[in-house]
Amino acid sequence: MQYEGAEQISNKGFKAILVLIISIFMISLLLSRNFFFKSTYLLKSFGELSVDPEIAFTNNKPTFLEFYAEWCEVCKAMAPQVSALKDEYEKDINFVFLNVDNQKWVKYIEKFAVNGIPQVNLLDKNGNLVSTFIGKQNEIKIRESINNLEKEDKPFKEIINAELSTIQENKNNEVSPRSHG
Repeated sequence: MQYEGAEQISNKGFKAILVLIISIFMISLLLSRNFFFKSTYLLKSFGELSVDPEIAFTNNKPTFLEFYAEWCEVCKAMAPQVSALKDEYEKDINFVFLNVDNQKWVKYIEKFAVNGIPQVNLLDKNGNLVSTFIGKQNEIKIRESINNLEKEDKPFKEIINAELSTIQENKNNEVSPRSHG
């Protein structure tokens, strides 16, 4: 008899602990969802916050041009840094974000020879390409290049990091979600 009572108490204790663990897990998941999904949200918002490229290339302001895709893990990793740069410099610099999966940006994808993302191009106020960053980059390098946009003597720099997402060319020269690696 005592054994059955002890077993029931043990089962109730186990159930209580299990409910407590599940509750803690669910609460922590709800509280941390912004942390886990912030980069994805930032990428989706980039397209909405973007200056139209035609305006950016003609309004006599330097331009930060990023090619990205919402599925790109490296783009997601860089999104908080890019967002911080945008917040800091958006009064003085055009920020243009072009999703490589959107057909309407094909002419820019070809013009800037995008074959890996993220790709960041920095253009001076006259629309001259000053720097190209391909792959995951250190925020400090991009910030230094942004700060040098106003200097007169600007040799072109291309900085490539091996951590990038490759865009694969399809046979029809069409850009679609299935044509990217």
